[in-house]
Amino acid sequence: MGKIIIFGTGTLGKLVKFYFEHDSQFQVDAFTLDRAYIQQDSFMGLPLVPFDEIENIYPPDKYKMFVAVGYNNLNSVRRAKYEESKSKGYTCVSYICSKSSFWGDTVIGENCFILENQVLQPYVTIGNNVVIWSGNHFGHDVIIEDHCWLSSHIVFSGGVRIGESSFVGVNVTFKDNIQVGRKCIIGAGAVMLRNARDKEVYITKSTDLYRLDSEAFEQMMDISRH
Repeated sequence: MGKIIIFGTGTLGKLVKFYFEHDSQFQVDAFTLDRAYIQQDSFMGLPLVPFDEIENIYPPDKYKMFVAVGYNNLNSVRRAKYEESKSKGYTCVSYICSKSSFWGDTVIGENCFILENQVLQPYVTIGNNVVIWSGNHFGHDVIIEDHCWLSSHIVFSGGVRIGESSFVGVNVTFKDNIQVGRKCIIGAGAVMLRNARDKEVYITKSTDLYRLDSEAFEQMMDISRH
């Protein structure tokens, strides 16, 4: 069983610990965080060590790293800590949930966190430092570049490419062969029928608030039924 250190003590860090402990061959031995944010010497029952001295206590020839940081600043914070971990000599491991459908030819990079119920068709490539939440469909020949964050229930039709450091919200649908540039934001519920250039943002209109509250609405429906 390999031993790993988790960078990050937020919600994602807690989830990463859970999934690695329940569905991987890795043992979580400690957490690490930038010294300025440490207020205690342990987290979830494990040692919490300043990142600037982590390699002295948990050397990279004996431990691996997972960087559990969210999509802040278009994933740039996670990218910086991933690259800093690599510069310290750590190998960054990936977690791929066993409760997903793969054909065995999927190419997956380092420091990826891929949750349950993914459907990945042949010839899918996922870069380094990518977070993929649950329940997505990846059509054939889809490419996800480095440092992306993909939410749940996204449909990537065949031949879609998502550019580096992009964010894709829940329930987004991509038509086949759509190309999305770097650092794009594709908001929840979007239907992408054309390519997106670098740094473009797509946001759909939210559902309107109805003029009646729930009790008045129910009374109106009762009247209409009679």
